[in-house]
Amino acid sequence: MRELEKNINTLFKQETINSTETKHIEEIIKKLDEGTIRVSFQKEKKWVTNEWIKKAILLYFQTQKMKTIEIGPFEFHDKIPLKKGFKDKGVRVVPHAIVRHGSFVNKNVILMPSYINIGAYVDSGTMVDTWATIGSCAQIGKNVHISGGVGIGGVLEPLQASPVIIEDNCFIGSRCIIVEGVIIREEAVLGAGVTLTKSTKIIDVTKKKQVIYQGEVPESSVVIPGTYQKQFQAGNYGVPCALIIGKRKSSTNKKTSLNQVLRDYKIST
Repeated sequence: MRELEKNINTLFKQETINSTETKHIEEIIKKLDEGTIRVSFQKEKKWVTNEWIKKAILLYFQTQKMKTIEIGPFEFHDKIPLKKGFKDKGVRVVPHAIVRHGSFVNKNVILMPSYINIGAYVDSGTMVDTWATIGSCAQIGKNVHISGGVGIGGVLEPLQASPVIIEDNCFIGSRCIIVEGVIIREEAVLGAGVTLTKSTKIIDVTKKKQVIYQGEVPESSVVIPGTYQKQFQAGNYGVPCALIIGKRKSSTNKKTSLNQVLRDYKIST
């Protein structure tokens, strides 16, 4: 693996790439597609991003040629082929789910009409619901429910930027937007319409004194959209934020019990 990393770092500095060197890039993309390597991985509770793999994806875009892809009556014109062989992978794919080559989708994943971009990693037991999008390099854990219309942001540049990470057993409510490398820790529940960027205030309002987080939702948190007042030159206005209103109980930490969590806190999905 170190040899592959060295090759990619060298190629990234070159102005031109020959056909032999292109094979090194394609080897990385194949490994991403198989899930044997990934853009980000967890090490002792911390997420580490492999910048060199992001470089390989950028080089892949650079070296691939535009091609027409025909599937029945549908036609696409792109550089990146579509993923295939879902039956052998144990993945349920409902028309019109689109998965690009170079992303990994593990067994027992269900894909409703949705979109998964190159470099993304979707682990086993996860549901990606209708018109949800998983951006380039985003990392989605096991048994996650991505509800309808959710937008999970992608990131290829800048190279040092971390992707959005959704850890195991999370529930992401409909029309949520999560971008700029925000981390959603294990078993968190986001109600419908929560928008999170790196600078969004995530305010724990469950105690007498508020606690503010940014860029990360703590594990088992139950989160809804909110606003706080901020003074501007033109006056006092409400600014979007997210509110932590509780924690999942141990009795509702299973995917099958998520509806009870939502009922307990009167959260829309």
